[in-house]
Formats: sequence, structure tokens, C-alpha cells
Amino acid sequence: MKYTLILLLMLNTSVSAQDTLQTPVLDLPHPDVSQTKTGSDFLKQTASFDYKPRQQEAVSWILEGNVPSFLRGLIPVQFRNDRGETAKIWVTADYMSIGTNEDFIRIPLSKPSSREIARATNMYLPTSVMVDSIYAKAHTRLNPIPMKPGEQMRSNDYYRRHNKMIEEQLAGVENGRLVAGHKKDVVITNRLTQQGGRVAIYGWHYAVDDPIQPLSTVHTEDYEDYSHGLRLVYPVAEVNGVLVELKKLMNQPEWNSTFTREGTIDIDHLSHGE
Repeated sequence: MKYTLILLLMLNTSVSAQDTLQTPVLDLPHPDVSQTKTGSDFLKQTASFDYKPRQQEAVSWILEGNVPSFLRGLIPVQFRNDRGETAKIWVTADYMSIGTNEDFIRIPLSKPSSREIARATNMYLPTSVMVDSIYAKAHTRLNPIPMKPGEQMRSNDYYRRHNKMIEEQLAGVENGRLVAGHKKDVVITNRLTQQGGRVAIYGWHYAVDDPIQPLSTVHTEDYEDYSHGLRLVYPVAEVNGVLVELKKLMNQPEWNSTFTREGTIDIDHLSHGE
């Protein structure tokens, strides 16, 4: 369905969103139940891995479809421009995770890993403005949980412990609700076109418009730690009941400042790379 919608848009065909767009889903395989791998399986298998092979393994497991089912159905987030018009985008309910609904781990991902997953699923990475809006509209806003800095920030032990503390905050909250505040997002920014080999991160909010982490490109692109998360954005938006390619909508004058503080931005290139 997703690719049919995009084709129609490319042909400049107006489509009624109410008639055509059901809940968008994350385009990943559905492994046979007997072959499904859990978050615990991943942590065990990669316990002795260094950063790069662990990232490669994480991408492989995700693209095989080893993700919780509650991440597959995307969640709408509404935006309003200065003219009072509204647009709707769809995002993953939580950060990219490996495993099942009962046993999963929110897995930090580097920029190359994030781009590979975005390309394979035909999704985008968010802007910092999107991250702010997702937090503001979230069903549940979680408190950031900083852990002691050091080399262990990039260890499976920190990933497991941080995930456990997040789950304790989420006690009683149904999986699949839009939750935010518990990770820094891997984001896109025009700075990345000027600063090659860097990853952009933003977020970890105390409150609306009050993130711990301002937009930063200080780390090299292969860097990730326990505090980072990947949230994906659907490539089609809805404006006044009509489906529009998000990359085109974002660069229309009446919508540009609604989605980014940086003027024209190439969400397709920045999300997917070369």
C-alpha cells in the first residue's frame, strides 16, 4: 500500500486520505514465530562484540523483522502552520527496539545504522522541531534517566539497565502509545552537509521546549551510547484530507518553518545518505 500511495503522489494525483490511508505501518518482514528473536537473545549474542560488529548485528536483526509488533503501527502527530492549517505525519510510537512485545531492548544506533534502516523501510529521520512536537503530543512523557558517564555508556549492560529503568517508568502504560522523553533522538540537520562524518542528536526533554541535549554534531557518525534512540517518520503526510510527500511539504513556504528551523532541508538525502 505504501508504495502505491507514493506512486500516486509522484503522478500528482490527489487522493482522499480518509478513503485511502489506513494506519501506516513500518515496512519490515514478519518472522516465523519459531524464529523470532528476543531482546535478551540479542544482548546475549552480542555480549562480547565491539561497537561496529554490534551495530551490524543490530541492523541485521531489525531488517529481518525482529522488532516488537507495537512498533509496526505508526502514530499520527499533528502540526499547525502560521496560517492555522493542519498537517499530520506518522511516527513510530517508541524508539527502535529489537525483540518481541514481551522481551525487547531499545537499541541505540549510529548514524550509518539509522540511515540503513531508514532506507530499507522507506522512512525518514526526524528534525529537532519534529522531536519537540512528538514530545509535546506524546501520550506519556518520561523523565530522562542519565547514567554515570564513561566507557560503559556503550555497553550492553548499560543498554539493558537503561531499558529496565524506562520500563519501570512505563508500568501500567500500554505498549504502542506514543511515548517520549526517555532518549536523545538521532536527527537530521543541514549542519551534516557541512560537517561530514558526524551524527546529529537532540532531545531528552525535561519539559516541552526544554531538552537536556541541544542540537549537537560533536560526535563522529559511528558514535552511539545508551541515551540515543532512533524514531522513524513516515514519508507521506496528510494536509486537508489530501496525501502529500513529506519531503515536498517541508519545503513549501507556508509549511517550511513548521517542520524545521533551518529553512530548506533535504530530508530524503539527510535521512538516507548517498
